[in-house]
Amino acid sequence: MLDYPGEHLEKDQQYYKFCLYGFLKNLRFFDAFFILFLVEKGISFTQIGILYAAREIASNMLEIPSGILADSFGRKTTLAGSFLVYICSFSLFYFFSHFWIYLAAFILFGIGEAFRSGTHKGMIMDYLKIRGFEKQFANYYGHTRSWSQKGSALSALLAGVIVFSGGDYQIIFLYSIIPYVINFILIISYPGTLNHSIKTKTDKIRSRIGVSIRMLIVNLKQKQLRRTLYSSAAHSAYLRAIKDYIQLVMLNLALIIPLLDRVDPKQKSGLIIGVLYFLIFLATSLASKYSSRVAEKIPGNIILLSLVLGFTAGTISGISYHFSIWVISLLAFAGIYLLENLRKPILTGAVARQVPTEILSSVLSTQSQLKTVFTSILAVAFGVIADRSGIGISLLAVSGILLLFTAMVELSARKPS
Repeated sequence: MLDYPGEHLEKDQQYYKFCLYGFLKNLRFFDAFFILFLVEKGISFTQIGILYAAREIASNMLEIPSGILADSFGRKTTLAGSFLVYICSFSLFYFFSHFWIYLAAFILFGIGEAFRSGTHKGMIMDYLKIRGFEKQFANYYGHTRSWSQKGSALSALLAGVIVFSGGDYQIIFLYSIIPYVINFILIISYPGTLNHSIKTKTDKIRSRIGVSIRMLIVNLKQKQLRRTLYSSAAHSAYLRAIKDYIQLVMLNLALIIPLLDRVDPKQKSGLIIGVLYFLIFLATSLASKYSSRVAEKIPGNIILLSLVLGFTAGTISGISYHFSIWVISLLAFAGIYLLENLRKPILTGAVARQVPTEILSSVLSTQSQLKTVFTSILAVAFGVIADRSGIGISLLAVSGILLLFTAMVELSARKPS
């Protein structure tokens, strides 16, 4: 039974720091044009799938170790280091234009993701437990995450303006470094109590790591926790593998909109894509902020329902793309974004209530590891199918297979043992 607390939150200085962190983290100006940037550089969809898979594999290999290190030696230190790695990745994209360099940049990006994912959520949960507000986690995290989506909205709009002004995708990687430097400084300013180190009778390194691993294994034996982690990972991986392809839907829609016809097509599409992303991320911000309230009002298994709806939206988008019905394809695709941001605070809160705070970063990193495995498989499969049969068929195939797989999992789970 999930618990959805009320709307009241204590908004102190650290609350605003948490919100600012999410806002700055999502000022990745290149996100709105990532696929278009890679296609312009002559990268095929199969190669794009390989790049995405390489990022996920790099992240996957370090997910659990990074969570254990963060829990054992300091979350603030680990988080700050991840932003330095991100900055190196952005620099490679800006200064070079070659598949193998991009591969290195994607791997660095994956390393940054591994050391960031789960760490900040663990810090939020620690802070709430120190203040005695741990039951507010889903609601609190939903509010802070809504600022992440606002950052994505502003990021897309500013990126659109940058492309409209100069018509260059590559320059936006340089601009993306600025908010990440600011975020690095912000993280350093977090209170020392949030660095969090597991305490044992001995301060030996081996002992601290051993405690983390043993606690993690014990908690992962819980059937309900494993199901929660799977549900979260499946939808997040699905969106992560396909999300940037919405840019191709937006591009086709932008080209037929009877506005700015005398402007260069690339500049016109850049501005329109930025505006469309801005509207989508404003909607996802609201979805994240009010996820707890929505879950209270919807009876039944909101986690399963939203999972099925997400895959169904992808199926509809794929069919619409294949038949060039761009508006329907875009709306359905945007629905996947909305559902992910509705689900994430609920699922993160559910996980936080099921495990001790001492290993929360490790458990969340395990969830992220499961997600990266799914993402790497889906990304390559999507790229190969897209090169052979087109984006629409690829989206339809991947979404349909996941719908079928989800149905099989649910039927298997309901069989009497």
